Amino acid sequence: MVLLVHGLTGTPAEMLHVAKRLLQQGFSVACPQLAGHCGSVGDLKRSKWEDWYGTIEQTFEALKRTHRRVFVSGLSMGALIAVKLAAEKGSRVDGLGLLSLTLFYDGWNMPKVHQKIFWAVVLYSPLRHFMSWEESHPYGIKCEKTRAQVQAILESRDSQAAEKVGIFSTPAVTIRESLGLIKAAKQAFPRVHSPTLLVHATEDDMASVKNAHYAAARLGSRRIETYFVDDTYHVLTLDKRKNDVARRLGEFFTHCANSPETA
Repeated sequence: MVLLVHGLTGTPAEMLHVAKRLLQQGFSVACPQLAGHCGSVGDLKRSKWEDWYGTIEQTFEALKRTHRRVFVSGLSMGALIAVKLAAEKGSRVDGLGLLSLTLFYDGWNMPKVHQKIFWAVVLYSPLRHFMSWEESHPYGIKCEKTRAQVQAILESRDSQAAEKVGIFSTPAVTIRESLGLIKAAKQAFPRVHSPTLLVHATEDDMASVKNAHYAAARLGSRRIETYFVDDTYHVLTLDKRKNDVARRLGEFFTHCANSPETA
């Protein structure tokens, strides 16, 4: 069983392709909707990072009652939740797949001056209750066809847009919550001992490959593998290399299942 965790302001739909590929490789898959997500901006603003984590913890415990092995893979902020879960659950997490792990917003499309002003002036003042960070083109997607589909949904003002593609205007209070999750994940790194695969795009527009290197140097696992992919941006599960990402993830989890260390 593979438990997939979608990203911040995202939706389970962004994990659908990977889920299908994992099913073809013989895995069962679960991908719950994180608390506060896929609804209104108000729902998102009222949720805390502990609520997002709680969704995955509850799902994990339910899966463990019916499955001998449960592997966990998260995208972006979902990867941070996976790290936290592995630290708390220990060897009960049979393997980790961390996709586009985001510890620092240092990708090529993250304007440093704008970011510093936003962080300093908005996040730690009452303005955080009223302002949002607008995600801009290319929306973490290099594939022009996929990007056009996402943009068409956003521009159509589809009433189900949040469910289909997520929310692309992130409330400042939600960003502040994400910083709390980042801090918790960093503190949890030494307590993670599950076999771990770090998958990261060399052209990630939101979080550079330094994020993967940072984690690889600090995770407590004896087995850490990295898989760096080109010709793709931050949302690996929707972009040009999504098939390669899903295949590599499945291969890693299969090897974990067959390894004497995790038997």
